[in-house]
Order: sequence, then structure tokens, then C-alpha cells
Amino acid sequence: MLVFSRFPRIISFTSVLIVFLMSLSLAPPAEAQPPYAKWGRIAMQQTKQKHPHAQIVDYLHVGRIKKTPTTSEETFKLLLQEGNRRWALLVHIEFETKTEKMVRITYEETR
Repeated sequence: MLVFSRFPRIISFTSVLIVFLMSLSLAPPAEAQPPYAKWGRIAMQQTKQKHPHAQIVDYLHVGRIKKTPTTSEETFKLLLQEGNRRWALLVHIEFETKTEKMVRITYEETR
């Protein structure tokens, strides 16, 4: 405290506050991932297995719908490229809403 005794008290408080706020911005909160992130990873993994020579060049989360009282469906649009061919693939992942157990995955080629 001897170092700060020469400065006004407001400067030391401001310095501590700035350091504290900077430390908060360095580490993102654990819940920074969107709720669909898990399903997006699965959509990309399964698509890579189905189309092993294609590259996924873009990714879009289309949305989530409630399919039945107990299941939901996440939909993703993936843009694939293999050689000169480029196409879009809708990936639908149906899962049990409470347990998040995957029920089925379907693919739909689109524009």
C-alpha cells in the first residue's frame, strides 16, 4: 500500500476495476456454445462418413422443431464440394428431447 499512498484513492480503485473487468473478458463462460452445437458436430461427422471425399465448405444451423411430444429435430444445411461439384445437403437429426438420444438422421440434397 505504500506505493499507492502517493496517488489518489480513485486511481487505485479504477486500476483494480480495470484489471478485474479485463480478466472477465479473457475467459468465455462455459455456456458459450449454443444448444445445437452437439448436433452440429454430429451432422458434420456423419456427413463426412457418408461423403468421405467431399469437403464441408460452409455450415448453417437452420433450426429446431418439435416432431412429437417426446422428440425434437435439429436441421443443418451443409455446403459440400468434391472436385468441381458443389452442392447443399440438409441434415435432419431427430432425437429424444429429454435424454438427447439420437433417433435417426436423414439427408436431403438441396440447392
